[in-house]
This record gives sequence, structure tokens and C-alpha cells, in this order.
Amino acid sequence: MSDCLFCKIIAGEIPGTFVYQDDQVVVLQDINPQAPMHLLVIPRKHVASLNELAPDDDALVGSMFRRAAALAKEHGYGQRGYRAVFNTNREAGQTVFHIHLHVLAGRSLTWPPG
Repeated sequence: MSDCLFCKIIAGEIPGTFVYQDDQVVVLQDINPQAPMHLLVIPRKHVASLNELAPDDDALVGSMFRRAAALAKEHGYGQRGYRAVFNTNREAGQTVFHIHLHVLAGRSLTWPPG
């Protein structure tokens, strides 16, 4: 999608701090981190929100969560604890309309979230 920030980063048109990438997803450091580790797991395929997911995307979403778990473990948070969350649409805090999984760790995360 030509006006999507994440699509532009994935395409190399805008710089991003890549932590991981494969043929399905890229992982970036969040530019406004809310925890010592705040990563974004972003699919290469443009999907605007969770509401736009199709049954064919089930494996993609599963790979996003598996990558989140692997990164948490790599950074020493697998056993300590981490949060993996999708924000869907504006009232939930989604600001870039290309699905992305936030992975946060390194501080105590309260419930319910703000």
C-alpha cells in the first residue's frame, strides 16, 4: 500500500531499526518504547487491521506470535514475562493501519492496561 508507513519501512523507503526479518515478517524496535524491550512484529503482507484478516492469514498470525515468543526468550524475558498485544482501530490505540504485534517486556506491566 503506497501510503502505509510500515510498507514503506519494509520496502526500504524509510529507515527502521530491524531486529529480525524473514520472508513473512519483520521486527522493528518501536520508536516510542513503552518498556525496556518494545518490539513490533509486522507482517510483510499489508493487512490494515485484525478486522481485515482472512482465513488464509491464520498461519501468518501464528508465525507472528511464535516470533514474539522467540524474541522474548532471546532477550531474557521468556520466563520473566512479556506482553504481546494487537491494538485494533483508533479507540484501542492503533495509529498505523497495518497490523503489528507489540512485544513489551522489562518492567512490571499492570492490568488492566491504560
